[in-house]
Amino acid sequence: MITDMEKQKPPPNQRAIEDFPVLDLGIYPKIDMKSWRLTIDGDIDNPFSLSWDEFMALPKVELVTDFHCVTGWSRFDNKWEGVLFKTIAEKAKPKPSAQHVYLESLDGYSTNMPLEVAMDDDVLLAFGFEGKPLEYEHGGPLRLIVPKKYAYKSAKWVTRVTFLAQEKLGYWELRGYSNSADPWKEERYS
Repeated sequence: MITDMEKQKPPPNQRAIEDFPVLDLGIYPKIDMKSWRLTIDGDIDNPFSLSWDEFMALPKVELVTDFHCVTGWSRFDNKWEGVLFKTIAEKAKPKPSAQHVYLESLDGYSTNMPLEVAMDDDVLLAFGFEGKPLEYEHGGPLRLIVPKKYAYKSAKWVTRVTFLAQEKLGYWELRGYSNSADPWKEERYS
């Protein structure tokens, strides 16, 4: 649990910044919003795929959260607009066997986490940032936001969510980054 005192300062070995650096794999997918889909599959009772208009018809929320990059910076009080991951999970109806989620992006990136983490009240699929549509370089049209984890868990350009019984490591996790990614415990690398 993060205390109020911890929220007033960056996690260990992080520095607070005002700007919002762009970090990614250097692969910039072409995105055609007419054919864009978000696919939800795996160990669920209701697999589905959403067009952009169908996704935007889901219940929306606005959240203010922090964002912690594993490279050593934190940006506080970011205003996001999106759809809670819980909303997607409720529609998908995960089977009791589903204990993990694996997310894939249009640039070939992937990340993972326990379903329990994804179901937190502040995890969302964001399409808006600071009152505007999420910019392409920050993952627009849609990125995952997992505020209590290092940002490599917050995949850009999300296009698929798979519910799994067994854990499947994502891009950086396969390359030695911490699977738990807790910035307050400084879990940067395995």
